[in-house]
Amino acid sequence: MLDIQKIREDFPILSRQVYGKPLVYLDNAATSQTPKCVVDKIAESYYMSNANVHRGVHFLSQEATNIMEQSRRHIQRYINARHPHEIIFTRGTTESINLVASSFGEAFLQPGDEVIISEMEHHANIVPWQLLETRKGIRIQVIPITPAGELDMEVFRGLFSPKTKLVSITYVSNVLGTINPVKDIIDTAHRHEVPVLIDGAQAIPHLKVDVQALDADFFVFSAHKVYGPTGFGVLYGKEQWLDRMPPYQGGGEMIAHVSFEKTTFNELPFKFEAGTPDYIGASAFSTALSYVEKIGIENIAAHENELTQYATQRMQEIPGMRIFGTARQKGAVISFLIGNSHPYDVGMLIDKMGVAVRTGHHCAQPLMHALGIEATARASFAIYNTREEVDIFIESLKRAAAMLQ
Repeated sequence: MLDIQKIREDFPILSRQVYGKPLVYLDNAATSQTPKCVVDKIAESYYMSNANVHRGVHFLSQEATNIMEQSRRHIQRYINARHPHEIIFTRGTTESINLVASSFGEAFLQPGDEVIISEMEHHANIVPWQLLETRKGIRIQVIPITPAGELDMEVFRGLFSPKTKLVSITYVSNVLGTINPVKDIIDTAHRHEVPVLIDGAQAIPHLKVDVQALDADFFVFSAHKVYGPTGFGVLYGKEQWLDRMPPYQGGGEMIAHVSFEKTTFNELPFKFEAGTPDYIGASAFSTALSYVEKIGIENIAAHENELTQYATQRMQEIPGMRIFGTARQKGAVISFLIGNSHPYDVGMLIDKMGVAVRTGHHCAQPLMHALGIEATARASFAIYNTREEVDIFIESLKRAAAMLQ
């Protein structure tokens, strides 16, 4: 059994009050809180090993370089990538997708080629392809969702044509919580010789990820969703694709030789890491992953699943409650509306009671339109949340509902 109270002690922010009430933080799908060990690692790196990496012969530079590359190897092991140079450091999921859209699009997409995405995608997995649509004349094909919030797999299988060049799909919906059958999606695409990008931003905090078992061609995620620092992310790509893709940005580190006549590019992964990388973020994220490994991702998932089921059950007590997303496989996310009350009103009222949830379209406006709504409130859970916090959440919703009626 996990000692959740002991785990909570690792997160000092959870002991604070807002508006005189104990903080109940249920906005984990937007960003998780950060344990003290990760913040301590950031401070230690700045105080003890702060020097630009890969560019110095002095002790601190060598030390910082070793720490960063050890972090890369840790991330490689964590997702079971074949090689450390298949791990590219970025600023987050959004930049990782933009990198693939730009670089893969430059190398492999022609006017009229098609990219398959879905109705439940985050804007970060829609807009980069629309930019490519404008720039190169590609076409976007969209997988619809079922009333339960699952992908219509029959339609998906019918979308493939000789023009299909990439599938880019979310592993777990940030609105519906739906856990998509990404292994089936990848296998289907590969039978058509089409590579697949998986947006793993909402999966990496809750599920064991093995990119080789999935056979994903690209897999992207952010550190701040999984107890790590903000502004740091990862692009995993198979060597066979990364080798053939041109650089995303130009500058220092990503070059082998520069002259005014010609520039040759560095080897992987440095070809895609122009400029000074976030070596502090890399070591901090490695520390966050060690924290997750110590608890056990399976234990985290089981605890969050129990909280999600308990919260879903208790929310039925509230008249007019509407929950969006009832997939058979679902993560620790509940999007909801109370009758015709505006989600902003609900969110603001329960905030005054100490409960933090997300309100809005959650960067998924096409999904909102498919659901026939403009926005929802969203509660999302992490390892440090408790049943007692769920009870406070429910009581705050009941009070808000009574006021809004």
